[in-house]
Formats: sequence, C-alpha cells, structure tokens
Amino acid sequence: MDETAREAQEPGAETPQRPPTDGVPSGDGAPRDDAPRDDAPRDDAPRDDAPRDDGADDAADTGDDLAAGLDPDFEALLVYLRERRGFDFTGYKRPSLSRRVRRRMAEVGIGSVSEYQDHLEVHPDEFAPLFNTILINVTSFFRDRAAWDHLRDHLLPELLASAGPVIRVWSAGCASGQEAYSLAILLTDALGADEFRRRVKIYATDVDEEALAHARQALYTERELEGLTPAQVGEYFTSENGRYVFRKDLRRSVIFGRNDLVQDAPISHIDLLLCRNTLMYFTAETQARILGRLHYALKPTGLLFLGKAEMLLAHNQLFAPVDLTRRFFRKRDSGSVPDRRLVVPTARVAADDADEDLARLRHEALLSGPAAQFAVDADGRLAMANRQAERLFGVEQRDVGRPFQDLEVSYRPVELRASIAEAVQTRRPLWLRGVERRRPGQEPQLFDVQVVSLWREDGELLGTAILFDDVTRYRQLQGELEFANRQLETAYEELQSANEELETTNEELQSTVEELETTNEELQSTNEELETMNEELQSMNDELSSTNEELRATTDEVGAVNRFMNGVLSSFRAGVAVVDAELRVLVWNAAAEDLWGLRQDEVAGRHLLNLDVGLPVSRLQALLRRQVSGEGDGHDTLELDAVNRRGRPVRVRVTVTTFSETPGQRHGAVVLMDPIA
Repeated sequence: MDETAREAQEPGAETPQRPPTDGVPSGDGAPRDDAPRDDAPRDDAPRDDAPRDDGADDAADTGDDLAAGLDPDFEALLVYLRERRGFDFTGYKRPSLSRRVRRRMAEVGIGSVSEYQDHLEVHPDEFAPLFNTILINVTSFFRDRAAWDHLRDHLLPELLASAGPVIRVWSAGCASGQEAYSLAILLTDALGADEFRRRVKIYATDVDEEALAHARQALYTERELEGLTPAQVGEYFTSENGRYVFRKDLRRSVIFGRNDLVQDAPISHIDLLLCRNTLMYFTAETQARILGRLHYALKPTGLLFLGKAEMLLAHNQLFAPVDLTRRFFRKRDSGSVPDRRLVVPTARVAADDADEDLARLRHEALLSGPAAQFAVDADGRLAMANRQAERLFGVEQRDVGRPFQDLEVSYRPVELRASIAEAVQTRRPLWLRGVERRRPGQEPQLFDVQVVSLWREDGELLGTAILFDDVTRYRQLQGELEFANRQLETAYEELQSANEELETTNEELQSTVEELETTNEELQSTNEELETMNEELQSMNDELSSTNEELRATTDEVGAVNRFMNGVLSSFRAGVAVVDAELRVLVWNAAAEDLWGLRQDEVAGRHLLNLDVGLPVSRLQALLRRQVSGEGDGHDTLELDAVNRRGRPVRVRVTVTTFSETPGQRHGAVVLMDPIA
C-alpha cells in the first residue's frame, strides 16, 4: 500500500494503532517490501529476547545472571511480562527498573518478587498500574527551550530546504503527546498552516497505550501548557471546560501509534527524528540496537534530536554530531569501506654491464635496507640476503646458492615454501601478517612477511623476493592505543551511564513530585468534601435533634392520652371490650378482667368469640357482625345469663356499639358488659 492509499484510510483525526512501516525492516532486520534492500540494518545474531527452547538454556541464563550480579527472580519476572503481555523490559537498565517495580510492590504490600509474580497471575488487572509505574511519562511542551530555539533558528531552514514534497517527522517515545504537538507548532510557524497540512506528517509513537490515548485527545490542563507562550496558547489551543484542546485542523497531521523501539520495525524515510530522554533507560547493548534502527529510519540528510542525557560518544560510526551541546546529530554513511590492499612495487634490477657503479649502488641499497630481505631464484636457491636478514636470521654469504628449503628461515618462524609456491602461482604479492618469532631469553618479535614473485618482461619467472618487516614496536603501540581507546570508551560509557542514571533519577523525582502534587490536590479536594460532609452531618444532627424533641413531645402526648383512656376505661363499673372489624380484641378494661378472670395481655389480638369466659359469646355473633358491617342502627342490647370468674351466676346486660376511628367509617365495635344487680 502506498502512502496516498494509506493516508486515505485515516478519517480525520483518527490515528492508526501502528504507524506505517512500508519498506522498513521487521524486528529481525528483513525489509517488509518484496524488493531486497542493501541498506537495511542486519541483525543476524540471535536475539536476547528470543524464547527459550529447553530448560538447559534457562539454567545457563540463571548462571549468567548470577555471575552478572542480577536477581534471578527479577529476571524471571521480566521474562514473564514479556511472554504474557508483550512488554520486553529485559533491555532496560536494572537499577531504575528495579526501583520502579519495587515501588509498585510496596504499594501493593508485597516484599518478594516471586510473590509479586504470583500476584500478577492471580490478579491480571495489576498489569496496568505496574506498567504505569515503570513507564515514566515526564514531558512538556518545548522541553529544554534553548535546544528547540536552536533547531528553529539554525537547523530547521536547511532541513526544510533539503526535504522532499512530504516532510516526515518521527517523535519516538512521545509519552502524552506534548513533544509531537510542539513539533506541529514549530513546523506550522515555519511553513504556515496551509503548507503544514499539505506537506507534514508527524508520527508519534510510544509503548504506553494509556499515554497514547491521552495524547490522541490533545487535551491539556493550564499547568501542562507552561512551556508555551501566551501567543502560542491563543493561536493553537481552544478552551473547553477549563482545559485546552489542540487545533483539530493541525491535529490531523499528527498520527499516534504504538511502537516498541526494541522489538518493532522503525518508520522509514524520516527527515527529523526526535528520541529525547528515551535511550537513557536502556542498557548499552539495547541502545546500540535501537540506534541501528534509528539510523535506518533517517534519510541521508536526516537529523536526529536527542535528550540532554544522551551523547552517542560510543556510536560515532552511525551519527556525526551537528551540535553536541544541544544533542543534534546527522546520519553518517555506514557503508563498508573497501579493503585497502598494500601493494609493494617490486623493483627489477636490470643488470647493466656497462655501468658497474650503478649496479653496485643498487646492490648496496638492497643489502643495507632496514627490513630483512631474501631473494630466491627460479630453481629455489637463495640468491641474495641483505645485512638485516643476515643479522636477524643468521644467514651468511656462504648460504647463497644453497636450496632455500634447507635453510631454517624457510620454515621458522613461518612456513615460507608453500607461500612462495602460492605467490608464483597467483602472480600476486602474498602477505603473512603478525608472524611471531620467539627466541630464548628475548622478547617475542612480530613480522609482516611479504612474498612477491618476480618475472621477466617475456613472462619467465626470475625468482621470489621475501621481505620481513619488523612490526613489533608498531604492534605494541597499536595494542597500547587500542587499550587506551577501550579505556577511553569505557570511561565515556561510564560517564554516559552516570549521566543517564542521573537524568533518569531526575525524571523519577519529577514524576514523583507531580504525583505528590496530584495527591496533594486530591487530598485537598477530599478535605473539602469532608468539610462539606461534616457540615451536612451537623445539619442532619440538628434536624434529628429537632425531630427527637418533637417525637419526645408527641410521645408525652400519646402517653397522656393513653393514661387518660386507661383512667376512663378503669372508671367503668361494667366490663368493656373493643374489637376490630375481624372481631379481634383491641381493648380489655380492668372491670372485664375482674368479671371474667382474663388479663389484657391474655386476650389482646384474640378473636372475641373464641374467648373461654362465662359469657355465652356465641350469642353475640349476630349483634357484632351487624354493628361491624354497619347494618345496625348504632347499638344493640341483649341480656344474657353468665358465670363470673368466681363461678357465681350473674345476669349481664350486653350492649354492642359501632366503633369508628374516623367519622363516617366503621372499624370495629365496643362491647359493654354490665352485670345486673
């Protein structure tokens, strides 16, 4: 799919899940398009994050971890995170990574790494807060303003002049998007809004999906806009509900997607690449792999913009510094330099019988040369040995004419007979480098030996010249130089690592400060809510106190009414019973208790007609039903013979009257039982 077709699939400000990677290498370095690319970075070596095939490899890795001072449980946790969630943290620096993970463990209340891994297996929702803790999203608009001003004033004009019709910019490790929108503001100021929308594509990538989701919204608080001038805020942002949203017409040119710099393929053909304060979290080996990908991503004229903690001192073969102070680098051509072959011209000594002095001069020049030299004729006999050869290898003038293979120098310190045959056969000079010669009680000597076949003009073999060049001192100096370079590179790397660690700690502290500020604001808000709730509770307490007082007064009134009613009922000489519509006893006065021998608590709620008393209550059923149903004229009277609680016969006048709590409604009946004297 070409760029036009791909952009046609981007509706408005929607962003793809993964940025386009046409023609770029996959995670193992192979190009994604069908045509092979010679400039693609190669990564044929086994990946350190490749899955293990057997337990023996795991055991070997555990031994290597112990030898390297790594915590096996912590390394196992990193492998678990990679295999279960696809986040490969094995390339991150251990001190910072361990601090972040153990901080999350402390928040959960777990002290052991292995226990925390078990906790992750049981609670999958713990992955999200763990990743949010590990991935430090510290960023701002135009962070390190001096570097951005230098980019705008000195580097951007040349970059725009050399760019093609489409300007491709990549913000790697964009966090919550401030850096990507800073690029949009910078390029809009340089090109104009119309030109920006037509030519510019900004790819912003990160591994943190939550941060990318925040970045796609382009919604920021007033505090998050601190790096912008009031004019920039007014021109590029609109206020919505107390927050500020980036201009939608420019936001369509900013494409957000997830990209893991360690594992995923880079975006290709980039004019400007920002990877600021991201490399410092990775180990040196992982940094080298990432930089190889970034080198591939850039155009030949591309510009790399790093953070203030990243200097690339050990990677000058990939990037040349443009402004080391402000961390700008240019892509360097990393093509292999062809081997330079040293061809030593051979001098053909032409015998000139007419000029004996000239021949003698040539002969003496060969004999007095600083390098040991032999000449072997076409028959394999020693034809000449200069003075240096005689001194070093003990060859004398009487050895001239002897077969070369009979001399010790033909096989010690190096086998020369086969080399002579090869040089004659190929007709090319043959080098034997780093030949070591050891002698008892003396320091070893190193020689670069050159074997050159000599030919007549008619193509007939003259013989072979053998030159021993003493490079002992050169190799010593070369070794000392390499050692000094390694020490210098180690010092640079340690300095770089210390600088990155310091910057990482600084960002962690900044992140902690922001978290503390957020926590403080939340606590302040919680305190205000508690104050509000306290006032509401105080108001409710006052209302409850008032209600309690009213309830107490009502209770006193009800008690007074009850006492009054009890007094009234107790004053009757006749027994009184009040029943409801179902003829269940509601009231039973003291006279009824004395008359029939049943207490109030014994008859309360029972059916009147079911009471076992001396009164034939069954004869009252018709009267009660008539008064309860409202069919009577208000009251009925009936005289009955009964037996009181003492067992004495008594004549009782029973009057049944309708009982109503509300005027006009019937709810029961009052039964008045008056003994006749």
